[in-house]
Amino acid sequence: MNKGYAAYCDADRWFYDAPYRRVGESYPPALAPVPSGWRSHRSGDWLALRPAGAELPAQGWKIHVSATLDNAESVLTTVYAYCTERNIAFKFVPSRYLLHLRNAKYADRAASGKFITVYPADEGQCRRIAEDLDAALGGAAGPYILSDLRWGAGPVHLRYGSFTLRHCYGEHGELVPAVETPDGRLVPDRRGPAFQPPEWLELPAFLDPHLQARSAVTLAGVPFTVERALHFSNGGGVYLGKDSRSGETVVLKEARPYAGLAADGADAVTRLHRERTALERLAGLDCVPAVRGTFTVGDHHFLVLQHLDGKPLNTYFARRHPLIEADPAPAELASYTAWALKIHQQVTEAVDAVHARGVVFNDLHLFNIMVAEDDTGEPSVALLDFEAAAHIDEGLRQTVANPAFVAPAERRGFAVDRYALACLRLALFLPLTSLLVLDRTKAAHLAAVAAEQFPVPRRFLDEAVEEILSGVPEGLPGDRLPAPAGPYLPVEPGEWPAARTSMAAALRASATPHREDRFVPGDIAQFATAHGGIGFGHGIAGVLHALAETGAGPWPEAEEWLVDRTAEPASGTPLGFYDGLAGTAWTLDRLGHRERALALADRLLHQPWQSAGPDLYGGLAGIGLALDALGTASGESELHTAALRCAELVAHPDRRPGRAGLLYGNSGPALLLVRLYERTGDKELLIQAAHALHRDLDRCVTSAYGTLQVNEGWRTMPYLGEGSVGIGMVLDDWLEHGPDERFEQARTEIVRAAQATFYAQPGLMRGAAGMILHLARTTTPGPGTGPGAIARQIDALARHAVPYQGHLAFPGEQMMRLSMDLTTGTAGALLALGSAAPGGRAHLPFLPPLRRGAAAHQPVPPGAVTHRTTREKRNLT
Repeated sequence: MNKGYAAYCDADRWFYDAPYRRVGESYPPALAPVPSGWRSHRSGDWLALRPAGAELPAQGWKIHVSATLDNAESVLTTVYAYCTERNIAFKFVPSRYLLHLRNAKYADRAASGKFITVYPADEGQCRRIAEDLDAALGGAAGPYILSDLRWGAGPVHLRYGSFTLRHCYGEHGELVPAVETPDGRLVPDRRGPAFQPPEWLELPAFLDPHLQARSAVTLAGVPFTVERALHFSNGGGVYLGKDSRSGETVVLKEARPYAGLAADGADAVTRLHRERTALERLAGLDCVPAVRGTFTVGDHHFLVLQHLDGKPLNTYFARRHPLIEADPAPAELASYTAWALKIHQQVTEAVDAVHARGVVFNDLHLFNIMVAEDDTGEPSVALLDFEAAAHIDEGLRQTVANPAFVAPAERRGFAVDRYALACLRLALFLPLTSLLVLDRTKAAHLAAVAAEQFPVPRRFLDEAVEEILSGVPEGLPGDRLPAPAGPYLPVEPGEWPAARTSMAAALRASATPHREDRFVPGDIAQFATAHGGIGFGHGIAGVLHALAETGAGPWPEAEEWLVDRTAEPASGTPLGFYDGLAGTAWTLDRLGHRERALALADRLLHQPWQSAGPDLYGGLAGIGLALDALGTASGESELHTAALRCAELVAHPDRRPGRAGLLYGNSGPALLLVRLYERTGDKELLIQAAHALHRDLDRCVTSAYGTLQVNEGWRTMPYLGEGSVGIGMVLDDWLEHGPDERFEQARTEIVRAAQATFYAQPGLMRGAAGMILHLARTTTPGPGTGPGAIARQIDALARHAVPYQGHLAFPGEQMMRLSMDLTTGTAGALLALGSAAPGGRAHLPFLPPLRRGAAAHQPVPPGAVTHRTTREKRNLT
């Protein structure tokens, strides 16, 4: 689970949105008139002020000042006055709400703590400012900024980095902020959770005492050793260690002061003490870890706990859950049901034992339940992570919670844990309770599906629904109570074309044409770059593609918005297909805006595109495919030349992806090479494509169920974007041109991977929708691609659906909010269902239909070698 998504949930009830769009109380300096002779600029979380005409270096030592929620206003007042009186440029986080998010438990560790940034003109001024602010702030409290070097013991920190917005490509080919080396090269401006000045930089001597103070903090003298990190959050780390006196394996929980804030403002240290207090109250229970000690290093607090054997409950789904198979046997379903009921009973007993001591757990979920099995496979459970726990008499509200188990705001005390236990009843069978954040009445839908799939007593599920819906007021937005006998969804996803009409209506109903950053809501990636809400993967370009492919009708208002926003692309706009200029240009040409498309292509070619990574998502494979298609459509030979250059680069050994799959692995470059082979007839391109596909298959493993999936080391992935199904898409295309025994075997096993009865998410690239698209398109012989198999995946997709304004819609990544984009949301589901509809021809770019009688969307130039004619014309033996 990516907990960073939670920060994007507060600004809108239905959709992910930028945190800074939430209306909150601003600090007085943020509301004050801009000083005479100054300019102000709002950018995301920051409000920047700069003297008019002032010139700053492109990079250098910058000063960051941290603050707590309690002293932030006074700290800002002091720094604001200091900088404006001396004409020093600076920026700051303008509201308490945004500062809270920046310091929250699952905030970005590299950016956490940064409240004010000051821009010195040179090293000498940097030293003076640091000394002055340290004295003026008098050692005011503030979180340590992990990416910086702390000045003394106060809130002033320093880091060398870029002052202006410049970009280069990182080691994985992604566009990242850049600094310039002494010889003029742009290299990544590293912004990780550790102080890492550029290797070529000579550190000024005035930093020496602060570097020495930083190095002096160690675990020397502490009777515990750290063996490895288990987990990091902004509040600190969790480590596996040993008691050096007894040799006992222990868990060490670290807490940083003023960081890792919960909803009530409690920092990690406060919560660590809460956990210790709760566990001491529960001492002697075998369902919780025992406290082994505490210690402090520097200002970091540590709690040492007994190490409990077992694994978190969430890890058992990949091993035990029968719906990961295509057609689980009744005996498997019954065995799993018995196991799940036993687990729930044991968790309930453990919670009851905790309640008997007067303690409210307050954070029960799949990751905080440890399951151990004895030699016979008999399970036992224990509860972990009591940092949110409190005595019942305290009456605290829930302040730290997993979204799939978070109780409604009105619940208090033991009722919070009862709600989580009810969610656990559903999640053990269908782990989709994140959807309850959107609509609690989804619980009844999930219970009905679980009852259809498993031989679970219906009363067990009905009691869960009753508890979850308890207190839901009728008519409350998001807690829509359905008619007693009516269906939950306005239309079933498999009911084409009614589903198409409904999803298209949902897309249009979500539109925000007044906004500059996006036209329809999508993934949080919309806010990661200047182009996010415009592009193909997460913006309006991909939505328009899905509408066009499925015959859902034009959307002139959206097209006009797209054309207007691409007149002058913002600085830092990525160049790739799914994230930037290439995909937008291709889409505009397809929609009939060739002049604008070619203008974007020209702009792309004047950027350092040859330094991009090799991948399809944002790199050379996608750029090459877009340029080649535009060259064919327009007759511009320069675009074909650039596409061939992309092919040369992706085939070079030094440019091979470090991952596998369609979007980020070798299959994207293979797709480019196949398409160029079809246009040019150059067999060497097809041979290089085969090598690329073999490299991706080398990263795959075959499961006990005969499914081929990408092995990521700690998990296996079957999905379209980053898993084996995306590889299978390109294998199908390659095999149109010649035989390969490994490819034939692999695509058969990949089809099996696309036939599970349950996928955790609905999205096109990382969920059930991608499986529908693949099964509807593949030419793999044998079972698994017929109407029944596709219908099963459509049913799996339907489990995730949520009504939006009376229309059919789908949640995005992490399922806490709806998404309308192509990669993660409703547009992707629309495209997938359109590919499976009777006579459906909907497809992703450069992956046209392959079934008999289907035709590629784009016209084929006369005499071209295509995926439908090559086998007859050329025999690659």
